Amino acid sequence: MNNWARLALGATTTGAATVAYAAGVERRRWTLRTATIPVLAKGSRPLKVLHVSDLHLTTGQRSKQRWVAALDTLQPDLVVNTGDNLAHPRAVPSVVAALGGLLDRPGVFVFGSNDYFGPKPKNPARYLVGSARRSHGEPLPWHDLRAAFVERGWIDATHTRATLDVNGVTIATAGVDDPHLGLDRYHRVSGKPEGAPGLRLGLTHSPEPRVLDSFARDSYDLVMAGHTHGGQLRVPGYGALVTNCGLDRSRARGASRWGAHTWLHVSAGLGTSPFAPVRFACPPEASLLTLVPRPTGTAAARVTPERAAADVS
Repeated sequence: MNNWARLALGATTTGAATVAYAAGVERRRWTLRTATIPVLAKGSRPLKVLHVSDLHLTTGQRSKQRWVAALDTLQPDLVVNTGDNLAHPRAVPSVVAALGGLLDRPGVFVFGSNDYFGPKPKNPARYLVGSARRSHGEPLPWHDLRAAFVERGWIDATHTRATLDVNGVTIATAGVDDPHLGLDRYHRVSGKPEGAPGLRLGLTHSPEPRVLDSFARDSYDLVMAGHTHGGQLRVPGYGALVTNCGLDRSRARGASRWGAHTWLHVSAGLGTSPFAPVRFACPPEASLLTLVPRPTGTAAARVTPERAAADVS
């Protein structure tokens, strides 16, 4: 075997092993990411907020359902769900079962494109190079999912302002429909929240800069989003290859500043499309955020290292 043949064989073997790991191991390496973010009003008691996004759940994903259900043992004060829960027309009961006891805790949500439309096969190159063209799968029963969430007490923040009291902290929240589909109508919730809440919280599925800028202009303390899957494929030392939206790659997951006052938290999510079931250097995640009062002066977010949580199956 000549040198070129050896190189070709080595590259093929390495590529096959990488794909096998990304599809068979990484996408099931459930991870809890933690961060401490200074966004509350002075004198507020800390809040534990669980951020869940991009479940992309099908009926047979038992391991994911069990792991998500076990997150209730974290006893969060508030659960935030930023959409893309569904990946199958019969997955609503699976999502409700997965969220389990979390639905009995205070919660707010907005939906994403894959709550409205099912996944369909696509050319992977379109994801890597970007495309303005949108193609949708079959309609999904998002009305049923919304009804299940609202019946359990969660607040649908889509184009709505709401105020809730959580562990002694008044939270003014508002959200928009999915910007990825062009459904956002920020003018319906525009303006600074009234009064002096302990936290001004904005929600969006896709973290499009135009939406983040609008929340920042209205002095929201924290905006939470999903959609990016953290890049889904990351290169060690380089980061996410793409974000699948207008957000820059450096913010594809985790906490960052957006302007002088606002913080942004993007969840890398817990799932993938059934037609692209791979993750690399980007395990599926939920995030437990500890929100604390803003300090005087400027301070950086204290983001703790992510820790892998064992599959609870």
